[in-house]
Amino acid sequence: MTIPKSLATKANGTEGITDKPVVAILTIEDDIQLFRGNRGNFADLIQTGQQMGILTYVVTVKSLKLQAHKVLGFTYRESDETWVQAWFPRPHIVYNRIPQREDERLPRVKKKLSALAKQPDIRLFNRRFFNKWSLFQWLNESRATRPYIPETRKLTDSLVLGSLLKKHRLLYLKPVRGKAGVGIMTVTVQPEKRLPYRLQIQEEKGSRTFRSGTLRRLWDRISRQSDRLGEPYIVQQGIPLASVNKRPFDLRALVQKNGAGQWELSGIGARVAGDSSITTHVPRGGYIDEPEKLLVSVFGQDKAGRVLSKVRGTTITLAKQIERSSHSRLCEMSMDLGVDTAGHVWFFEANSKPMKFDEPHIRNKSLERIFQYSLYLHRLKHESRGGVAT
Repeated sequence: MTIPKSLATKANGTEGITDKPVVAILTIEDDIQLFRGNRGNFADLIQTGQQMGILTYVVTVKSLKLQAHKVLGFTYRESDETWVQAWFPRPHIVYNRIPQREDERLPRVKKKLSALAKQPDIRLFNRRFFNKWSLFQWLNESRATRPYIPETRKLTDSLVLGSLLKKHRLLYLKPVRGKAGVGIMTVTVQPEKRLPYRLQIQEEKGSRTFRSGTLRRLWDRISRQSDRLGEPYIVQQGIPLASVNKRPFDLRALVQKNGAGQWELSGIGARVAGDSSITTHVPRGGYIDEPEKLLVSVFGQDKAGRVLSKVRGTTITLAKQIERSSHSRLCEMSMDLGVDTAGHVWFFEANSKPMKFDEPHIRNKSLERIFQYSLYLHRLKHESRGGVAT
């Protein structure tokens, strides 16, 4: 396959300063299927780039040779729904979509990402997955974001668990590098019960519940689960979330940099928890709904409007602080936020590599924003004659 001459010539800089960047979607190679990742998402990105006149392709860590002028990558041929390998110009923008944390932790991948971050002519954004513990440390550094953070500690021993149970009747236990809710546990204290400690563990399919009469037995069960998963945990104050039909809901926000390089809210969705599920993930029985409708049903029209306005402003405040503390360039993040029964907004999690939003208006904007921000970075690089864009 050959690249259109108009794009190829402009992209490799042979006609002077280009007005459009070349964008590479970074993933990792795979022996069976050539490369890993969400192919539907990659195809949507390539198509959106084409519509905006921006050459976009998929490249693996192995194929991205930083000293080469050309890169062996992949593009999507819509006519026969086929991925085609071809040579492309060296990218100006690298969008990190390596799909798994374990892939990103490989020494050769870490080495490539570190080298990419030091390239003066390449802009890398979203260098790595977030760590849950780091996120809460970062947000606790600022007085502006501290009020939105539930009390959170590293789950190192039973003393930590016991001290928090004295203050909170509900605790969430989360693996620091967890994904899609697997391994999340809740602990509820029910003093009136013969076995007062109730532990619920989220699994791949469904959840299991255990009861313990003593803190020691509860800790033994938690330790076995943690060892099985092989991940350190954090323990967090449980928040009494607003609910509909006795099912709690949370809000899923997408925040991205816009064409002016500023953080902007691309959209908010709502996820209602499934029956007896710990989380609101749709694959676990949760369902999608409209945030405004849910908030109005709980708080009434006027207060719901104020709460939603607070949520919108909070997402930007949180995103700025996360980027500042991470010391790396970010272009987007999704956030899980909760609203308690009093209308207070809480931060639960952020993801530096958001999954596709099911809401079409959010999905379309999310694709466009990637390229709007890429255009901004590319323009700024030339205007500042090599200065660092943020």
